[in-house]
Amino acid sequence: MRIHKALLPVSWLYGLGVAARNLLFDCGFLKSRSFDIPVICVGNLAVGGTGKTPHVEHLVRLLKDRCKVAVLSRGYKRRTTGFVLADDHSTALDIGDEPMQVHGKFSDIIVAVDEDRCEGIERLIDIGAEVVLLDDAFQHRYVKPSLSILLIEHGRMKGDRLMPAGRLREPLRGMRRADIVVVTKCPDHMLDGDYKEAERHLLHRSPQATEPSQKLFFSRMAYKSLEPVFPEKGDTPSTINAGTHVLMVTGIANPAPLEEEVRRHTSHLRHLAYGDHHAFSDSDIADINKTFAQLPEPRLLVTTEKDAARLRTTKGLSSEVAAHACLIPIQVELLRNEQDAFDQAIISHLTKKMLASGSPCSDKQQWKK
Repeated sequence: MRIHKALLPVSWLYGLGVAARNLLFDCGFLKSRSFDIPVICVGNLAVGGTGKTPHVEHLVRLLKDRCKVAVLSRGYKRRTTGFVLADDHSTALDIGDEPMQVHGKFSDIIVAVDEDRCEGIERLIDIGAEVVLLDDAFQHRYVKPSLSILLIEHGRMKGDRLMPAGRLREPLRGMRRADIVVVTKCPDHMLDGDYKEAERHLLHRSPQATEPSQKLFFSRMAYKSLEPVFPEKGDTPSTINAGTHVLMVTGIANPAPLEEEVRRHTSHLRHLAYGDHHAFSDSDIADINKTFAQLPEPRLLVTTEKDAARLRTTKGLSSEVAAHACLIPIQVELLRNEQDAFDQAIISHLTKKMLASGSPCSDKQQWKK
């Protein structure tokens, strides 16, 4: 974890501004708005890299056959403004790479972007959304979610600092607003002491309460079989072999876990790493084409789902690159055999919220499963 010590005085000033803003919300001078339908916020305290989109996708899989689900995001680095509803013609330039990733995987839900989350939720309610999943909105306090899920990366549970010296958007005490805390990107095998330390460090207890007022879960990222980025260009292998020469192209906050996963299968790896949400320029594409052409056969270009959403709208990739480009999907797995407990916590919340609001979805038999 890198801390820029020279920027700590700036972080202190930034922290004063964040504290003042949160105080205005806590005291009611700035208003948070709640809604009749369930609004589930998935966010974090740090900038990028905690796995928000895979966790949102897990919630989509859990809920989409039970109710009409909508995912609402700001649409970071999109070239549009205001409310935009994803459709068959949408690209990452229209709605952002992460919403495009979700839209591409789940054609049976609503995906929309709006920098004004309150306005976006209103628009989604108007078109029939029964549950709204807010992607990356923990600091957007103008919305008061009915359930708040906070993600904290395993390797950054302690020792981080506020921006710009570190990656924290707000102090760790902000986690008190969360109903559920998920420690993400955990190693496959965690010791009992690691779990207990996280519980002591992260769980918040209300005043005079003997039990935590939050639920705490631990998750890991499970890598799935390769999928082609451009299916129309030909089939790509579903696995990486020891003799495969891989060019890995990433524009995410923390590519280290993916690089580690690829190295488990082959030692022949070149990695072109760009910044998070990177917009690939003509020179970037030229570098990718040139580097890939230099690799011996057999060869593959490997990227993330988020990067694939941007690469699909980028011009200039060679036919060889396009034919050999694949992505590695990831899914969330809950540790300690708590998958059912996590899912039930979500379903229980939505059942209570829908029954209280008289939602037409509340009497559906599947909510009782």
